Amino acid sequence: MTMGLIFKIAAVGILVALLNQFLKHSGREEHAYLVSLAGLILVLTWIVPYIYDLFTTIQALFQIG
Repeated sequence: MTMGLIFKIAAVGILVALLNQFLKHSGREEHAYLVSLAGLILVLTWIVPYIYDLFTTIQALFQIG
């Protein structure tokens, strides 16, 4: 995992938090929910390959011993 990925996740979190607060205060709670969901899906698509690599590494580790 690179530092660039961590910074991208942090930037998405900050952006989603700001948009969420702005939309909630303007009375658009439904849109705020959708923005939060879109941010979560975006970050998960970035993280899933790393989780897959982790599980394959652990599986390979236990098959050796």
